[in-house]
Amino acid sequence: MTARRLLPTDEATDLLRLVRDLATRELLPSSATLEARSEFPRDAFRLLGRAGLLGLPYPEEYGGGGQPYEVYLQVLEELGYVSSTIGVGVSVHALSCFGLATAGTDEQKERWLPDMLGGELLGAYCLSEPHAGSDPAAMRTTARLDGDEYVLNGTKAWTTHGGRADFYKVMARTSDDHSAGRGGGISCFLVPGDAPGLTADSPEHKMGMTGSPTATMVFDNVRISADRLLGAEGDGLKIALAGLDSGRLGIAAVATGLAQGALDEALAYAKERETFGKRIIDHQGLAFVLADMEAAVQSARAMTLHAARLKDRGLPFSREASIAKLVATDNAMKVTTDAVQVLGGYGYTRDFPVERYMREAKVMQIFEGTNQIQRMVISRSMDKDNHGTILSADG
Repeated sequence: MTARRLLPTDEATDLLRLVRDLATRELLPSSATLEARSEFPRDAFRLLGRAGLLGLPYPEEYGGGGQPYEVYLQVLEELGYVSSTIGVGVSVHALSCFGLATAGTDEQKERWLPDMLGGELLGAYCLSEPHAGSDPAAMRTTARLDGDEYVLNGTKAWTTHGGRADFYKVMARTSDDHSAGRGGGISCFLVPGDAPGLTADSPEHKMGMTGSPTATMVFDNVRISADRLLGAEGDGLKIALAGLDSGRLGIAAVATGLAQGALDEALAYAKERETFGKRIIDHQGLAFVLADMEAAVQSARAMTLHAARLKDRGLPFSREASIAKLVATDNAMKVTTDAVQVLGGYGYTRDFPVERYMREAKVMQIFEGTNQIQRMVISRSMDKDNHGTILSADG
């Protein structure tokens, strides 16, 4: 991997070396085979959990790693470099823990968070619905209080780890009160994966990331104890949107790792393959394509880490998270497409991984808010304040 790393501490440098070694030895050898067979790498997540890598951005007192986002995202990039399925899965797991970690009571966190961060449990996130992908305020899934239990009914679409997760962070409507805007009346719940009445439809047949199960979750009179409400009733959409800002940075990091992998494959091929008596990297037309790919990867990495540093300093970072997700995933799509082009006919075959990288890059422009939604978020933020971030992350 040709990336040049700038890490804040020696501890972070050692952590990244550990992750790179683990990913290269334990994850890379089987990643292509598992994707080809559409097999979910559950054991890989257990391995990462036992290595302390599933809860890196969360407090150490609850079993997390206590790492800043700047470091956590570079770990995700390393994972995305060897497997998009695993990189995205770790990001989704962290997003699934966000509601409890930020809105849960001390008692709730002490009860559930250590197991969620410790590695044995894997999370999923239920926000989108079949009719309301980019408009969560239009959700119809309900949670009705019945004594000391909530009863959930409805359907959640596009759930990563759907049917395989041990717990689900679920947004559901607890009332039709719109006094706080269209998102009023939506609440957040922590639902165990084995709750009676909770089922998963057959996984979607996807063009990429076939090792990552994506399924529609059906809630049919699912009863959970009232103490599984996270935050107050009506706080759900606020919790969801706050988590998405962080989740978008996770996807940006994985997309950057994917793009770096495609670039490295293309560069290695261009140095070895010869046409007209010289290496193809010595042909200016191909050399310029590779230069543009390098610029795209480094731009995505720089924007992602800039947003992370803002978050780590407690500064507003929502606009920058959307920019990072937009830039990194659009760039990943361009870089992986160019990688196929550099390899020519070989790039279109499954003998080389770049065709898989290209298929995997596409969905990253779609989930965690489509890139059209990101443009809407960015432009609305600009309309409110066109001066940008007053305080930089570096000074």
